[in-house]
Amino acid sequence: MRAFKVLIPALVVLASCSPGHDSQAQGLPEPARVVPSSAVAMKQSFAPVVKKAAPAVVNVSSKRTVRQRVDPFWEMFSGGGVPQARVQQSLGSGAIVRADGVIITNNHNIEGADEVMVQLADRREFPAKVLLADPRADLAVLKIDVGNEKLPTIAIDVREDLQVGDLVLAIGNPFGVGQTVTNGIVSATARSNLGITDFGFFIQTDAAINPGNSGGPLVDMDGDLIGVNTAILSRSGQSSGVGFAIPASMARQVITAALGGETAVVRPWLGARGQAVTSDVAHSLGLDAPRGVLVADVWPGAAADRAGLKQGDVILTIGGEPVNDEGAVTYFFGNLKLGQSAPLTVLRDGREQTLSVRAEKAPGRADGGRTIEGRNPLQGAFVAELTPAMADSKGIDPFMGRGLVVLQVAPDGLAARVGLRPGDFIRAINGKQLRSEQELVAATAQNGRRWQITIERGGQQITSTFSL
Repeated sequence: MRAFKVLIPALVVLASCSPGHDSQAQGLPEPARVVPSSAVAMKQSFAPVVKKAAPAVVNVSSKRTVRQRVDPFWEMFSGGGVPQARVQQSLGSGAIVRADGVIITNNHNIEGADEVMVQLADRREFPAKVLLADPRADLAVLKIDVGNEKLPTIAIDVREDLQVGDLVLAIGNPFGVGQTVTNGIVSATARSNLGITDFGFFIQTDAAINPGNSGGPLVDMDGDLIGVNTAILSRSGQSSGVGFAIPASMARQVITAALGGETAVVRPWLGARGQAVTSDVAHSLGLDAPRGVLVADVWPGAAADRAGLKQGDVILTIGGEPVNDEGAVTYFFGNLKLGQSAPLTVLRDGREQTLSVRAEKAPGRADGGRTIEGRNPLQGAFVAELTPAMADSKGIDPFMGRGLVVLQVAPDGLAARVGLRPGDFIRAINGKQLRSEQELVAATAQNGRRWQITIERGGQQITSTFSL
């Protein structure tokens, strides 16, 4: 289990489909939801659901070696403080989504691991290969080699018609005690802005989720996977009845990319920055209640711009799904297939109208950048031209600025010593304005002793002079 993440006022603790194996319920009339009508009905068992889903639930364990310096006091006696190796272990859960051994789990279960092992429900163990890791969604796809054997699988239900109050089960390996099943209900849907992942749009449940449940399935009463258990909200680090699961549609997107041979998930990018509509904004727009997302900026040439979205519009729905914050916009648009078109309902000048938006990837290069070398104040800084594609791949807000941005700063470089930080924009060197990596390399190749550097930080420009 990954280290705790702090929320205010509580902690978010990471508690942690085949594309052709979606729920058999798809395409059939949805069964009516019936409230238990008697004490006898209340005593009916979840055993048939567990019997269907549990054989496909696995334990995922990983090991990684980390090096840390010994105590400075003992360094005086050990002759130099040689870093000591220490093995860290992580324990979580997963679900088999294809019979040949393809497994979905949380990325934080296997992140940085030197070794990943999977234990099946029948206690057999296999080494696992990571097919794809998606840190931004906190999902990973594993593969174990079982030869010609066909393993039990769990179907993935991506209908997204969950309602608050629906019964669910959480299956996993909490505290490493072995496979455990807990039941509860869906207590909320579309939870966002939790700071857990970049694509936060979670199913909330009161089914007990504890450390070690990470990556295990949240299943419905058909025994289908509707979510991947990922985090809990807790002051103690243990379940307090508020758990979060990544929706099945996002899990299937990652699985599809992995099975297609991709090494990363490329999601559509709308290219619009927005903010939730508050009561005051709703009143000024003539809305009867706060709803939608107010567009504050549109990236020229991006999908939103091509669709005709304008600053001041209020996005009400994407693909028929209502949106009330940027998290919802990112989720619903990001779940579209590249090249797919979807209706975008907006409020403009007091009237609703529907635009057609095409799912496109963020423009520009996602890679690039270089580490600045030589004797200059930027030595040790990794700098790149910030494009929407690069910002999207690294989880950076592309609207934070344009130009040459510092992505990393080596702790032992001159850039760190002069106070340069990730997120700073390099605007000028010795009075020369910079627009490209090539211009930056040429400017830092000078053998001068006196340097004047202009950076932009938090919207303010700072010019400093250094003597080397």
